[in-house]
Amino acid sequence: MDIDFSNIWCWLIPLLCTLFGALFGYLLGKGKSTTIDNSADLKLLQDKNAKLRADLDACNGKLSAKVAAPTAMAAAPIAALIPFDAAAAKAVYGKTIKQDDLKVVEGIGPKISEMFNSAGITTWKALSEASVAKCQEILNSGGERYKVHNPASWPMQAKMCYEGKWAELLKWQDEHDHGKL
Repeated sequence: MDIDFSNIWCWLIPLLCTLFGALFGYLLGKGKSTTIDNSADLKLLQDKNAKLRADLDACNGKLSAKVAAPTAMAAAPIAALIPFDAAAAKAVYGKTIKQDDLKVVEGIGPKISEMFNSAGITTWKALSEASVAKCQEILNSGGERYKVHNPASWPMQAKMCYEGKWAELLKWQDEHDHGKL
């Protein structure tokens, strides 16, 4: 069995190129590699986290103190109720408006007004603070006949009534096809 070494260069040249390429790549990568030290950044983040945690605890302590001391809360001023001006309402609507009459809100008639009164919503202020979902819940409790009503604008209209914005309310109702969005 004779080995022919005449074609050895066909094997040796690619082998040497591969070895030199691997060695060169290793040395090139090793020369540029640096260890990234993020310990300083981590320390800063931990310090910020500790400060934020201390601020949160301080706020929670103040909140607990206010809840625990209702006498301190009683000293805070209570928002004054907005007085009802029947003359202003009559001037805009051309008819006498009774205070807290929910029927002034477009879409609320006598039956729906009774439903809301039974649910504890008896004033414009209470209706203005009610969510649309709560209004829909009250309507749904009245059966299929009342589910078709859309109370989306009722809290907003009630707020205008409560705040005495009669001209603004009338303009809004006229522009929105009498309360329909």
